[in-house]
Amino acid sequence: MSGIDIGINEADRMSIAGGLKILLADSYTLYLQTHNFHWNVTGPQFRELHLMFEEHYNELALAVDEIAERIRTLDVVAPGTYKAFAQLSNIDEVDGVPSASEMIRILTQGHEQIVKTCREVLVKAQGADDESSAALVSDRMRAHEKTAWMLRALAA
Repeated sequence: MSGIDIGINEADRMSIAGGLKILLADSYTLYLQTHNFHWNVTGPQFRELHLMFEEHYNELALAVDEIAERIRTLDVVAPGTYKAFAQLSNIDEVDGVPSASEMIRILTQGHEQIVKTCREVLVKAQGADDESSAALVSDRMRAHEKTAWMLRALAA
């Protein structure tokens, strides 16, 4: 690490970056699931779900870049391998191709998990007066809460 001096002590930077690594892993895992479901969804809601999943994975693709860049801004190396993501993520990979309704349930749970991860990271960022990380995490939390709500409404 270099001689970074952005007003956040090293222990807090490491703690926040550690939480952001988990958020990155969760987000990337959900991105992969969503992209997989986009490719493989079938059934009467095919078109609606295919297009919706595409919107979701495109949004997640942008999000993972923002999260990784924030980790780097804190002068910490961002994880970037499937192995690292699998070790860090709270979201389990899905085997096989579930039904469309199961895809909706799985994605809802994934978005809800990311909201919980965001809450944990937000506490660390706020405790260290790291407004930049807090703002990023708060934005991500709001996006995932809304997406989970929409998926729950679709499944109702």
